Amino acid sequence: MTDRTLAPSAAHKALILLSVCLAAIAMPLTFTGPAVALTAIADTLGGSPVALNWVTNAFMLTFGSALMAAGALADSFGRKRIFLTGVAGFALASLALVGARSILVFDLLRALQGIAAAAAFAGGMAALAQEFSDAARMRAFSVVGASFGAGLSFGPISSGVMTQTFGWPSIFLAVVALTVASFLIGIVVLRESRDPKARGLDWPGAISFTLALTLFTYGMLQAPESGWGDPLVIALLIGAVALMALFVRIELNSPRPMLDLSLFRYGRFVGVQLLAAAPAYAFVVLLILLPIRFVGIEGVDEVAAGRMMMALSAPLLVLPLLAGWLSRWIAPAAICGLGLLVCAAGLAWLSFMPVGGAVSAMLAPMAVIGIGISLPWGLMDGLAVSVVPAERAGMATGIFSTVRVAGEGVALAIVSAVLSALTAGHLAGEQVREGAQKLVTGDVAGAAGALPQLAHSALIQAYGDAFATLLLLLAAITIVTAVVVFVFLGRREAPTRANAEEATALSSSL
Repeated sequence: MTDRTLAPSAAHKALILLSVCLAAIAMPLTFTGPAVALTAIADTLGGSPVALNWVTNAFMLTFGSALMAAGALADSFGRKRIFLTGVAGFALASLALVGARSILVFDLLRALQGIAAAAAFAGGMAALAQEFSDAARMRAFSVVGASFGAGLSFGPISSGVMTQTFGWPSIFLAVVALTVASFLIGIVVLRESRDPKARGLDWPGAISFTLALTLFTYGMLQAPESGWGDPLVIALLIGAVALMALFVRIELNSPRPMLDLSLFRYGRFVGVQLLAAAPAYAFVVLLILLPIRFVGIEGVDEVAAGRMMMALSAPLLVLPLLAGWLSRWIAPAAICGLGLLVCAAGLAWLSFMPVGGAVSAMLAPMAVIGIGISLPWGLMDGLAVSVVPAERAGMATGIFSTVRVAGEGVALAIVSAVLSALTAGHLAGEQVREGAQKLVTGDVAGAAGALPQLAHSALIQAYGDAFATLLLLLAAITIVTAVVVFVFLGRREAPTRANAEEATALSSSL
């Protein structure tokens, strides 16, 4: 509960919102920035392909797996306290990344950064929910969603400019500046609140869930290097399945579970969770793969690569609002399904863009992908709440956010492994796996060293063919998801004004 004896003024509430939004802008910057700067980071810190893959996966893994736990801690120990702790940890981890001297230390700090981001996100959103109500809360969450969109849209180009001008550490210095400002404003204007009925953190559930995701991600990243039949890879994947089964059992028997599995009895809620995974495969993985292709494979400089990425992400600044407006007359499920089909068309179109051709030709299909994913982007959170009873809305939002963010980390690990396997299938030689992994991380020179018998053009062609196949696979997954959305979430009745207002809440997560 929150002490409301002195209701904050409109200006006070605006500062509260500003504090959370500054942290929200920093989060996607730390996600997209290292992808643009990965080649520069590798030049400075070195590292194997697996270690370089962890640059992004370590952050996404801990961010996604810690969200539910962070939400429980915020309810128990105070939303302001958890938010400020997360923001401070985010700033300190970002500052430490500037001074990292090895790829191992860098990856570990990225994991800590993800945990801090989860605390900042969960605490900040919970605090906003206490300070704003009804339509004002909807608008506040929309502003936070727009802040995330701005971070995604301008993150690649700003990271490219900073990397080329000041070096890759400047990306994290920018994050420090944003989070310090967020902390200083938040410590002054935020009011403390907590749930008096909270029972603390479900430690067995949190630990088993996090370990399951960790083992799965590690196994998927290790498989391209060691082979799918390697005992370590098999053990990691079996361990992940066993721990996830243990997590389900713990939650089913917990009096106050971290994840209320009974919600999955609602068919439409299941459909929403599948919808949550759609951006991961149709859009988010491209935020990592395309900068690597542009800089490492195509030879484009970081600034140009960042500028090109805006074709993919800029639609997020405007179109989610349009989707919310359209939901007054068109069922949100129809808008989401149509958007995914448009996105799939863009993925298929992009697959016909050859490596080594005019990179400017890729802008049009990238824009189509961005337009398509922007339509469901602004409606998904509203759908997550609308498909369950009102009293289950809080838990539904927490599950949705966790599935979405954790799904993005899992998707990135899977897609990286698939791209490496597809690339290896187009190569020949004794060090095929090593060569393929180096190509996937944008290290053409390293791949040439591992496969000296192959010409540079052959290496590029192998990567290009594999990338095209991967895009077609992602298009197929997106089409299947669109069908699921139409089937599970289709509304028989015309959407009401209340449904439309609910759907216009912009997405407030990655």
